[in-house]
Amino acid sequence: RHSETEPLPTYDEVLVCTPDTEEEEVELIVRRALSYDSQNQKIYCLLGAEKLVYKVSKQLEYHFFRLLQSSTVSDYRFIIFCNAKAHNSYVITAFDTYKVTIPCYSMTEIQAYLSTHLKVPCGTAPVAQAFEEPYQQNMKFIISNQAGMGR
Repeated sequence: RHSETEPLPTYDEVLVCTPDTEEEEVELIVRRALSYDSQNQKIYCLLGAEKLVYKVSKQLEYHFFRLLQSSTVSDYRFIIFCNAKAHNSYVITAFDTYKVTIPCYSMTEIQAYLSTHLKVPCGTAPVAQAFEEPYQQNMKFIISNQAGMGR
């Protein structure tokens, strides 16, 4: 949100977490964020990380700190989004040192920001709408009950 011209994250940069999210999925996005190739200005995100089960949360912490120590990338871009009201989440506790409160934006500000980044093509089905970014990339929002299943 700091730059009006920055593109939104693409499908390979975002993992929407559920209680069914597996350790391999979490490890993969952490590896992408902390790898040498991540210096291409991508922003890797975990959304709803408070929903991860305890075992996967522990593995997220393990992989992140292990890869961080062995990584030569100092300017990685990795964001973990959690619900502030989820006090019983291991992820929130493990990454508390890195906690940043996101400022509140009005609905008008959010809509204005998204309207500069997303454009709905004519004739698109309402279930899975494709949005066109300024960089001519297509983005689809697909809702699935099983994370990472490509549905």
